[in-house]
This record gives sequence, structure tokens and C-alpha cells, in this order.
Amino acid sequence: MAGPRILLVEDEPSIAEPLARLLGREGFATTIASTARAAVELHDRDAPDLVLLDLNLPDRDGRDVARELRGRSQVPIIMLTARGTETDRVVGLELGADDYVVKPFSSAEVIARIRAVLRRSGAQVVEGVAPSAPIEIDELRIEPAARRAWLSGEELELSRKELDLLVELARHAGDVVTREDLMARVWDENWFGSTKTLDVHVGWLRRKLGDDASAPRWIETVRGVGFRFAAPGEGGAP
Repeated sequence: MAGPRILLVEDEPSIAEPLARLLGREGFATTIASTARAAVELHDRDAPDLVLLDLNLPDRDGRDVARELRGRSQVPIIMLTARGTETDRVVGLELGADDYVVKPFSSAEVIARIRAVLRRSGAQVVEGVAPSAPIEIDELRIEPAARRAWLSGEELELSRKELDLLVELARHAGDVVTREDLMARVWDENWFGSTKTLDVHVGWLRRKLGDDASAPRWIETVRGVGFRFAAPGEGGAP
């Protein structure tokens, strides 16, 4: 049986070909796209399980490709780039990337990150709660199986990580969830950065919920510990 399907978007043969062979030895079925156009076409044709996306492509910026792919599907995306500043990483996350690998990288690192992202992209069972069970808290409704959420009847436009974070917090509504648990459950304990990644996503999620960090109705910061999501009867309009 063929392993997970990887779309490798990389225009440098000296990188793409050895990496594709390595992925093959590790049990992944790999297809190479050397241009942005080919990446979108192969994504639509093959429906890969994960995309390894270089940002420096000959015909378009890889970030534009990430934006287009995210508009078409929720396929996990790992960005490959020589640019490793914090700003670059935050931009990548905002576009919907699941991880970010800076060149030069080791083969072991790439394989580990692929496996971690594929694990995270699958359904998770948290404390016996069925991963597909809808969650309703006041006027908020979340359908994890459909990967959709509504607030007061209006659908929320959430990235993959924003939805994962919302589901994790809402499943523990009324309880404090530690920063460490959120990082481990939503990003994996081997995530590349500090927990600032979590703060960035909480900020984005708050804005989409119409929340105010200084007077939270949905997500309360518990300093030094983590976050608490509103229990039924506590959220919604004041």
C-alpha cells in the first residue's frame, strides 16, 4: 500500500531530487513540482496528504501559492525557505502554514516535521470526547468534522490552526488549559518556536470572535498558566 502522498514544490533539482528519494525510502509517495503553476495543478489532480512548499519559485512567490492552496483545501503545508526571521514565520503562519523549515535543514528534521504535521492533521480524541461531536456554547457552534464554526449564525473564516485552537479550548470550556498542553495538542511538543506562536493565534482568534483581551467574553488569559474558554452561559454578547 502506498504511503502518504507528498507534493514537493521545489525548483532546485539539487534539493528536490535527493529529498524526493529520501521521502521514498521513508515510505512517502512523492511528486515534484518545479513551478507554482505545476504545484496548483498537481494539488488539484492528486489531492496530496501534505505539501512541502519552497517560497522561492521561478514564476510566483511561494506565499502566493500557499494562499491559493489554502483557499482550495485544508491540506497541511510545510514551508521551505532560506528566510528565517520571526516576521517571515508569522507571515507563513497567517497564510495557513502548519510548519516552517529554514534552509539548510537536515533530512532527519524534515522527516520528523512531516510525520508530526501528519499526526496533527488527523482526528484527535481528547479525554474521551468524540472528535466529530459538535460543540455548542451559547451562540457559538463548532462542527469539528466539517471543520466549520458559526457565531450568532454567521460562519467564521478560520485558518486550520485557529480552528484547531478553538476546538481545543471549547472542548475544555470553563477549565484552564495550560500553554504547554495547547502547544502539545495543537502544534505538537516538537514545534519549532516558542509559545509566542500560541499568543499570535489566540490574538487572531479573539479578533474573529469579536473578543477583547482586556475584557474577554470568550477567551480569558490566566497569567503564567494558559487560557480559559467561556463556559455555557458566560460567553456571547454582554
